[in-house]
Amino acid sequence: MTQAIHIGFLLYPGVTQLDATGPAQILSRVPGAVIHMIWKTCDPVLTDAGFSINPTDDFDSCPDLDVVCVPGGMGQRALMSDAEVLGFLTRQGEQARYVTSVCSGSLLLGAAGLLKGYRSACHWAFRDLLPLFGAEPVAERIVRDRNRMSGGGVTAGIDFGLALAAELAGEDVARTIQLFVEYNPAPPFDAGSPERAGPEIMARVRAALAAAD
Repeated sequence: MTQAIHIGFLLYPGVTQLDATGPAQILSRVPGAVIHMIWKTCDPVLTDAGFSINPTDDFDSCPDLDVVCVPGGMGQRALMSDAEVLGFLTRQGEQARYVTSVCSGSLLLGAAGLLKGYRSACHWAFRDLLPLFGAEPVAERIVRDRNRMSGGGVTAGIDFGLALAAELAGEDVARTIQLFVEYNPAPPFDAGSPERAGPEIMARVRAALAAAD
């Protein structure tokens, strides 16, 4: 009988849904995986895409997690001093096999005291904030440091999910999942990083981020 692997994603108002649903889709196919979508209550949580996700667990009903994952999103900023959220992350992080994040979710891990002395990825626009929490920022799509694993911005969560699937179930399983979801990216534009986007697009994105503050 396959042993259950409890994998939990923190939800919150304003979460970037792909940060959570991308890796959740991948990891749901790991043998034994049980996906938990978690928030303070089980009421629908409005994402930054304008639709809601229904949590499966609140902080009290959530079991001990083998993997805790914190996605990013502009709503993350309001939680940086939320004692209830940080306490939940600290409790889960202290006993989980893997403590993970996608995008700016790494900043919440840092605020919970879970990244001090660790290398970490983050969205390029917020990576320079990681040292405030004692973490070393790394400009890569996937960063692994002991039992901490992090993905860069948004779409890196799919790469992160496959890398974590390999950790949990082996590379053959991860490769099978990759084929099942036909993850074979061939983007129509080459503007997915600050180095390639050019100054005009960079200026537009920075303006949009500033307007969201």
